[in-house]
Amino acid sequence: MSLPQLVVYRHDRRKRALITLAGEIDLESVPLVRAALERCLHDDMRTIDVDLTPVTFCDCSGLNAFLHAAQQTTVAGGTLRLHHPPPMFALVVGLAGCGFLLLGLPSGQLPPPLGDSLAAPRPAPSHGSVPHAPVLSGDVR
Repeated sequence: MSLPQLVVYRHDRRKRALITLAGEIDLESVPLVRAALERCLHDDMRTIDVDLTPVTFCDCSGLNAFLHAAQQTTVAGGTLRLHHPPPMFALVVGLAGCGFLLLGLPSGQLPPPLGDSLAAPRPAPSHGSVPHAPVLSGDVR
């Protein structure tokens, strides 16, 4: 039995959702990301925080999914923010000029350079003491 390539955890608090993604985000797993973010909007969540601390890889298909979700969330009157992206993904987001949208950086500002401070694990945003439980997982082949 193979392990899932991506696991999605969700914790809600009022109109705010914390989505924690664990594993790799790529062309095969991005449908799980899209489904989780769309479900938040469908469930009337207007603030969506995405914790990427346990993400080991995210390609341009993941960036596209986050940009689409951010656009849809904005149209619905909400916000979507990424937290603790992997260093290489943070660099891609900055180089693509969309750091202001996803990371809260001013337009045109790149994320900090790669280094030990980015590689150190950081705690996820806290939404209380409820443990995470997987809501979506799978090997999407």
